Amino acid sequence: MEELNNKSCNSGDVDTLQVRFTDFCKNGLSIGESFMTEAIKLFKDSKHLLLSNNAAIGAITQEEVERYWFAFVLFSVKRLSANEAGNSSNGNEGNGFDLCQILRGAKLNVLDFFKELPQFIVKVGPILSNLYGSDWEKRLQAKELQTNFVHLSLLSKYYKRAYQELFLCSGSNEDKNPATANATILLPQYYRFGWLLFLSLRENVFSRFKDLVTCTNGLVSVLAILIIHVPVRFRNFSINDSPRFVKKGDKVDLLVSLSSIYQTSIDDLRETMDKVNNLIIGKLKKKPCLASECRVENLDNIDTDGLTYFEDLMEESSLSSSISILEKDYNDAIQNKGELDERIFINEEDSLLGSGSLSGGAVNMNGVKKKFDAMASPTKTITSPLSPYRSPNCGNSKMAATPVSTAMTTARWLRTVIAPLQPKPSAELERFLSACDRNVSADVIRRAHIILEAIFPSSGPGEHYAAGSLQSTCLMDNIWAEQRRSEALKLYYRVLQTMCVAESQILHATNLTSLLTNERFHRCMLACSAELVLATHKTVTMLFPAVLERTGITSFDLSKVIESFIRHEESLPRELRRHLNSLEERLLESMVWEKGSSMYNSLTVAKPSFSAEINRQGLLAEPMPSLDAIAMHINPSSASLPPVPSLQKHDFAPNGHIGDIRSPKRLCTEYRSVLVERNSFTSPVKDRFLALTNIKSKFPPPPLQSAFASPTRPNPGGGGETCAETSINVFFGKIVKLAAVRINGLIERLQLSQQIRETVYCLFQKILSQRTSLFFNRHIDQIILCSFYGVAKISQLNLTFKEIIYNYRKQPQCKPQVFRSVFVDWSSARHNGRTGSDHVDIITFYNEMFIPSVKPLLVELAPAGNEQKNNHVEKTKNEGQGPASPRPSVFPSLPDMSPKKVSAVHNVYVSPLRSSKMDALISHSSKSYYACVGESTHAYQSPSKDLTVINNRLNGNRKLRGALNFDDVESAGLVSDSIVANSLYLQNGNCISSPRSAVKTEQPDT
Repeated sequence: MEELNNKSCNSGDVDTLQVRFTDFCKNGLSIGESFMTEAIKLFKDSKHLLLSNNAAIGAITQEEVERYWFAFVLFSVKRLSANEAGNSSNGNEGNGFDLCQILRGAKLNVLDFFKELPQFIVKVGPILSNLYGSDWEKRLQAKELQTNFVHLSLLSKYYKRAYQELFLCSGSNEDKNPATANATILLPQYYRFGWLLFLSLRENVFSRFKDLVTCTNGLVSVLAILIIHVPVRFRNFSINDSPRFVKKGDKVDLLVSLSSIYQTSIDDLRETMDKVNNLIIGKLKKKPCLASECRVENLDNIDTDGLTYFEDLMEESSLSSSISILEKDYNDAIQNKGELDERIFINEEDSLLGSGSLSGGAVNMNGVKKKFDAMASPTKTITSPLSPYRSPNCGNSKMAATPVSTAMTTARWLRTVIAPLQPKPSAELERFLSACDRNVSADVIRRAHIILEAIFPSSGPGEHYAAGSLQSTCLMDNIWAEQRRSEALKLYYRVLQTMCVAESQILHATNLTSLLTNERFHRCMLACSAELVLATHKTVTMLFPAVLERTGITSFDLSKVIESFIRHEESLPRELRRHLNSLEERLLESMVWEKGSSMYNSLTVAKPSFSAEINRQGLLAEPMPSLDAIAMHINPSSASLPPVPSLQKHDFAPNGHIGDIRSPKRLCTEYRSVLVERNSFTSPVKDRFLALTNIKSKFPPPPLQSAFASPTRPNPGGGGETCAETSINVFFGKIVKLAAVRINGLIERLQLSQQIRETVYCLFQKILSQRTSLFFNRHIDQIILCSFYGVAKISQLNLTFKEIIYNYRKQPQCKPQVFRSVFVDWSSARHNGRTGSDHVDIITFYNEMFIPSVKPLLVELAPAGNEQKNNHVEKTKNEGQGPASPRPSVFPSLPDMSPKKVSAVHNVYVSPLRSSKMDALISHSSKSYYACVGESTHAYQSPSKDLTVINNRLNGNRKLRGALNFDDVESAGLVSDSIVANSLYLQNGNCISSPRSAVKTEQPDT
């Protein structure tokens, strides 16, 4: 990692820089005088950060750094000033440009812009707060724009693939019809018309709830419009011969067919079709007619019941004018917003999209061929060996798995498993609620309605909508919110019942008063249920941690229920399990350590020695707001509900004071990429922590009631601990597990020995237990990276910080802000007279904070300090007994991961065969057709004989050289699955530090 260059700037440099910024604004951008003044103001206030910290941006040259900064400044002023003026008169003077125009002027692409924007936000956040108010981050909506970009990337790829399957993509046609002469012109026009119609639907109908599932329904509706209206000669299928279409009598039911192919809800699809038809009537002024009354070739063999047809919609004479109308409507919609021009996704020239990856490879784009499928589940490439491959045009009933189709599959679980449930407690749950010291059913029901109304609020008249939007927008938003509230409510009751059953079995009692009257527990359950609903639909505007802010709980509270939630909802789809586990990983790695976390309230009880430091930094969480306070922030109907006298008083502020509805504002130390949250599917490596948290314990879990009891209360499980001590011990145990996985991953990439791995792990444990304050307001990876370098120094390894950072960048959880922006509190360090808090690079943090605190711990772990002691222990052992067993590793035994990475250099993974496919493979009728890794290479005889053959081959002394010849079984040297699976840990255990590519850099002083 390059050290940040501290440049001294004189007035000449500043003036020249400002002149370049002014020239940039005037060249190609329609900027008014007042807007220019505002932009220059922000630039002047932030240019010292540009001059002193230019290397913090991932650019190469000074000129490139400036272009990034110019773009960031204009984007910020555009978004914040436009919002501040309500998109009214101020927007017409200096806001006649969008983000794409800014990026073209700066010669940047969207991917690079969103990659570097978080660093700008971290640095300039205090300045933006002074200029635009404390809510600037919410108004800037940077994360929402990035999420929207990812969604549109996926949807455009999805649309392109579906269009190519349904329609011809070139003018070539064997038919000699003269009309095909204009095919080269018409086909791209049809394609563009469909995308513009979809964008108009998003802007005018879907409004702020542009979740991925709703947008996919809209996109499928547009495909239905195209099928009905694009001339038959341009179709890429025969509606009679294709088995993809569902028949209704002797005709095809088009909407049911599309619903089956694209895994949408038929009811939702019909509703969206009505909205698309209304949009065509309202925007394009087309006259509708019942499809059943039309006699056109396009409707042959299609069941026309419920379909609408527009006679001249796709005629060559009117197509161009329709596209022009949609283009103008879209221009008017985005002109004053400063957002991305979403038409770039279908333009031939898409250089603005960029190439590379966003968020650790979640989205890969390479020129015109954008590899959006990289976001898909690892199972997307696994096809059933029992089903032969079929091309898209040869009767394939479903599209290949993509992020969009995977999201639709998850939504189907919510639609088919959760939606049919009753929106009230079941009889069994009622039994537990009434078995408490008093019946708490009414409390549970009222709380659920208030909290879910706060998470999914209904929109008031005229709220959030720009002029010109359709009147149905507000109604659709309210319907959407009501549907999501209903789904979250049913899921909450379902999991709560399962938890009560499990808890009663642990406690051998049905009276669960302590748990079922705990306000914090219920809010965590409701937040978890709502987050799963939001993750299923993949919303843009309700990104985590929105559920925490709206329910009044903290990240530490939520982390207590995630594992139990997963355990007690067995039907939870794999992708939602991954989402909850990645969410828990995010909570553990940084959010729990942020200011305002309730973890600090428990830590002051469990470890009183840290109370002074916690209080000095003001880290304690504010009291949880009351239910009535939350009700007052939503619609009046909820606020007028009668108060519940049974709410736990210790959850509120003293003297009846009601805290702010939102959780304490988090410092802008981390700008988590939204792709890792709910808008991407995790890679195989990201599933490693999932394996840790999903292991079924051999012993029953501790009662949930102790996790949510008052911190000072004695643990009901005994042992003399307070509930705070128990919670902190469990929390620290999870932190250590997560750190072990990440340490192991970095050890593999650096190809270091097992001894180094154990030393780094031991150091991390000691820091967590003895220097806990180093974690305050920081990311655990920052401590891990510093631990690696510290151990390398005491072990005299030729390992530089630059090399550590280079390999850390390849880790799936890597975020540049981890090593670029580390929180420091100079008042505690007392260095060079500096006071207050700041964010510095990892090397500065290592030298100024880490080493002064951790040096005694490093000395204890130094090899020289332990050599004499180790020799004495070894001598004692040798005198008293024979050769001893190998020393057991202090590094925890990580469970087998699936998929498991088996190469430190290559992305090669192995995964056990799923039981659903194992049954098919081992059946007598099909076994002889397939081979599994590790099975016998001879005809099946018996398990013992097969294992004997495998062992004989593995224990042989033959040395394999050259490429394997799979035609010759004897020389193939097949290796068992267990050997492949264990190779990861065998390498770590036996290898020594292997030579690495030399990277020249200056090491920091220690």
